[in-house]
Amino acid sequence: MWSSYVISMFFMFITAAVLAEICSALPLSGSIYIWAAESAGPKYGRFFGVLVAWWACTAWMTFAASNCQTTANYLVTLLAVYEVDFPGGITMDNVKWRALIWAISEGLLIVSVAMNYLPSRWYSRVFKGSLALMMLDLFLCLLWLPIRVSKTYGFRSAKEVFTGTYNGTGAPEGWNWILSFVFSVYTMTGFDASGHIAEETKNASVIAAKGIFTSAVATGCFGFVTTILFLFCTPDLDTLFSLEAPQPFVQIYALALGKGGAVFMTILAALGLIMNTSIAIVAASRLIFAVARDGVLPLSWWIGRVSKDGQPRNAVTVMYVFGAAILCVILPSNVAFMSLVSAGGVPTIAAYGLIGLLRLTMTPNSFRSTKFKLGVFRRPMYAATAFFQAIVFAAMVSPFFFPVTAQNFNFAGVILGAVTIFAVIMYLVMPEDKWLRPETVRQALAAGDLTSSESASIAKADKD
Repeated sequence: MWSSYVISMFFMFITAAVLAEICSALPLSGSIYIWAAESAGPKYGRFFGVLVAWWACTAWMTFAASNCQTTANYLVTLLAVYEVDFPGGITMDNVKWRALIWAISEGLLIVSVAMNYLPSRWYSRVFKGSLALMMLDLFLCLLWLPIRVSKTYGFRSAKEVFTGTYNGTGAPEGWNWILSFVFSVYTMTGFDASGHIAEETKNASVIAAKGIFTSAVATGCFGFVTTILFLFCTPDLDTLFSLEAPQPFVQIYALALGKGGAVFMTILAALGLIMNTSIAIVAASRLIFAVARDGVLPLSWWIGRVSKDGQPRNAVTVMYVFGAAILCVILPSNVAFMSLVSAGGVPTIAAYGLIGLLRLTMTPNSFRSTKFKLGVFRRPMYAATAFFQAIVFAAMVSPFFFPVTAQNFNFAGVILGAVTIFAVIMYLVMPEDKWLRPETVRQALAAGDLTSSESASIAKADKD
């Protein structure tokens, strides 16, 4: 696990730098599909723009529902800690148990969405509160958890942590290791979020681009530290795999910290996840607003409206309706819901890799106005982005368990294929003059190639 995390950090930092380069040149809301369109050039820009717009909307709208279910799993696992006798048992095969998780998830989604209706001047407190909770959680995990583990069941050995392997997938050993990239990459995915709010960011060509790269670095570094921490603090494999509740980390807290400590850490994690979900909705709603503003989505005329204070409230409402509908899938089948959740990360990874490939093959010398220059390393970095994201994409659409059955089939690739078909239909049906005409792409490319001095000269000429 640690080796795949180190490799993931290296390549995800490169991917973040590639996106930061183009974000600096084109700091626009809905960034990622604009970046894909401009990376493809005038001839193919419209097609790839529509394609990535649908991919990105699918990914970000699914993420909110997924986060709410994750938060619910933290909370309901406390029932297992206190050995509550739940009717039918604490298992996802029990429809009553799934109904409980569904109800809690729906409530958490309402809370997360409701925060997005706060006045914008208040919302900065949500950002600061979320950061404070995450840092407190990390601080306690770094200090309190190891101290208590040393006094209870004890640490795992360095040999187990750094050389031990476990194949729980049934896949060949090499592919089993490749599948571990799904976890390591998923923890760092989403750093393009700061680009989606670029139009609301001062000095966006610098701040938004820097936000993309620094968020990837911060997430990767802290995630690696946390991974090593839990590898040492996790009990032996027999004990670990006997923890059958939805969120084993809560039971690990209980083993190390006691029931009271587990309750405290669970509440802390849940509050942090709620705030993080709300922040994710901020970025996602700006993406959906931008896509709708450009006429790519159904009901674009309504979704693309803003409130009197300039906030995309209708896009937030769409996020809620979509997320609430997805959560309902928990009721009939947890397998179907997990397939939808796993499909949420696939479009983002596909978009990252596609942008790297397009920059390498279509527009390797464009966007000279960027303030985040990659210099002579740009072509190798484009190639590295496309290569690594292709590997991760293959892992994400691969079966996670072998042999494959109807119960463990990974529908992520099927779902992405369906979304891609809808995108192609929209591309064919939507008139060319309605969105991203070749002339528009060409003008944006030209603007992205203007240096700072050239832009200043043009602005001065227009003023005169």
